[in-house]
Amino acid sequence: MARNVYGLDLGTYEIKIYDKKTDEIRREKDVIAMKDKRYIFSAGDEAYEMYEKAPDNIQVVFPMKNGVIAHFDDMQYLLESLLKKEHQFARSEYLVAVPTDVTEVEKRAFYDLVFHSAAKAKSVKIVERGIADAVGFGADIWKEKGMMIANFGGGTTEISVLSNGGMVLNRLIKIGGEHFDLAVLNQVRHHRDFLIGRLTAERLRREFGVFDQATDASLTVSGRDLVHGVPQEKSISIGLVRAAMKEPLEECVEAIRSMFDRTPPDVRRGIEDNGIYLTGGLANLRGLSTYLKESTGLAVTVASNPELCAVRGLKKIILNKEFKKLMYSMLDEDYRWLR
Repeated sequence: MARNVYGLDLGTYEIKIYDKKTDEIRREKDVIAMKDKRYIFSAGDEAYEMYEKAPDNIQVVFPMKNGVIAHFDDMQYLLESLLKKEHQFARSEYLVAVPTDVTEVEKRAFYDLVFHSAAKAKSVKIVERGIADAVGFGADIWKEKGMMIANFGGGTTEISVLSNGGMVLNRLIKIGGEHFDLAVLNQVRHHRDFLIGRLTAERLRREFGVFDQATDASLTVSGRDLVHGVPQEKSISIGLVRAAMKEPLEECVEAIRSMFDRTPPDVRRGIEDNGIYLTGGLANLRGLSTYLKESTGLAVTVASNPELCAVRGLKKIILNKEFKKLMYSMLDEDYRWLR
């Protein structure tokens, strides 16, 4: 008999873990800190505290990249260190949310990460993140004729079209919060000869958002003047930040439009009625829902606590037998991606 059941949502910048026994959801930064490139100094939230502040001999590494596992060994160490904080994690069952629009090797890595770890899992099942998002949103996925989920995350944006409990279309775009922040960083550097860190760029992005009526707002931030090479404080205008985010936003909108155009007519009518359901860590970005509504012509509904939508879906799938058919083992003969 399994000792416990865990739901894992492995995001680019944050891991969410649902523990069935305690009925709690834990969140931890998806990052490790390595000393002298030889051994791991710290992991999770503790390691993230060192980001952009660590001395030269400590490297802060994000094991996930663009929604998939980029550094398998580092990711396995991080996951094991987080699970050890749980009670009786060994010989448990695991349900993992995975992106659909990635290679079979990348999908298999999610399975192997847990199955071949110190967790010694009794079983590992997977579910598409778009499905988990829909369940977490509270949609009646078996009856919905057509719905579109747009998950704006830290490293990717995943767009899913669902109908009658199944995935119709899915696309993973390598644009997320990281790319918006780097765009802001580069825009400030190019137009103001001023170097800021990624965390400062994130602060600017969160402060100004992407759409409202304000045009004269500004925020004073710290950085380094590239002309004189000295630390300084400068006022950064809202217009500069908005201009930086325009290109990646337009790419996301174009992907949504393209997905909508490719959707079968009957399913498309359902999306026209329901609009777009917005999830992921960036979904609460001020003005994003308004921007998407005006750009696509579709209604936009933001999930409650959108960054937890997928892991809430995992929780419901674990607890409700009605949803058991949504999850698969990569060892099953009828595993959908191998058919």
